[in-house]
Amino acid sequence: MSFGYQVLGFGSGNVPIPFDSQYLVIAGGGAGGGHGGGGGAGGYRTATGFSIKTGVNFTVTVGAGAAGVSGGRPGTQGSSSVFDSITSAGGGGAGGDDGYGSNPTDGGSGGGAGVSGNTRTGGSGNTPSTSPSQGNDGGDNNTGTPYPSGGGGGAGAVGANGSGSNSGAGGAGSASSITGSSVTRAGGGGGSGHGGLNEGAGGSGGGGAGHASSTGVSGTVNTGSGGGASGGTTNDANIYSGAGGSGIVIIKYPDTFTISNPGGGLTISTPSAAGGFKISSVTAGTGTVRFA
Repeated sequence: MSFGYQVLGFGSGNVPIPFDSQYLVIAGGGAGGGHGGGGGAGGYRTATGFSIKTGVNFTVTVGAGAAGVSGGRPGTQGSSSVFDSITSAGGGGAGGDDGYGSNPTDGGSGGGAGVSGNTRTGGSGNTPSTSPSQGNDGGDNNTGTPYPSGGGGGAGAVGANGSGSNSGAGGAGSASSITGSSVTRAGGGGGSGHGGLNEGAGGSGGGGAGHASSTGVSGTVNTGSGGGASGGTTNDANIYSGAGGSGIVIIKYPDTFTISNPGGGLTISTPSAAGGFKISSVTAGTGTVRFA
């Protein structure tokens, strides 16, 4: 079965050998809002036919998920992930309670709008703009009591809007079979709000659920998913929103080549080759990779 890879030539001596690869680069997810909306998923970029050369260092960074926040504060944006010229933007932070700032931030996928008696719009996804898209928008809030918030955007779908007594669910993640089986990653976080509210579910692929009365659920590590919103009141200093899940960089390449990490700094796993290819997953750190 062909995956669109081609070894272009072997050369001799120290002449670099070019070959094609496939990548999946997911950024860190945004944090849920305190008493607010759901965090947006980290940017999600994948493609085949990416040219690599032996003997050349390629920069790799795995973006961290944003830390959860206490009280009614807005969530912050996750960190970007990088593979050479490919950058996936961190997921947008969710809006918090109106007293602290209910407007979410933009990102790979946008954060959900927070709790407010005023209309708030979900953060924009696919920021910065690339083709194809990195993600989707977060959901809007609802201005009626009990002020439901919006869910964070996911790689595969927008975050749901708050409506009635229901805070928005996080947008669904996107599936990839780069590792040999289909895995969904980069789901958006679910929103929360005042008591008596139905909290939003986390989006498929690791999005954290919101909670109407206590700590939000964090996004799953190495999926770039958004964190869920916390509940309680704006004075609850010990109740935190869910943190965003850390990102991941996955590279698939012909099994005639070997990856290394000159200078260290990266956590890399490369299981046994299968079907003529190796698959290296970078799950943490910043550094360089080199192929030989």
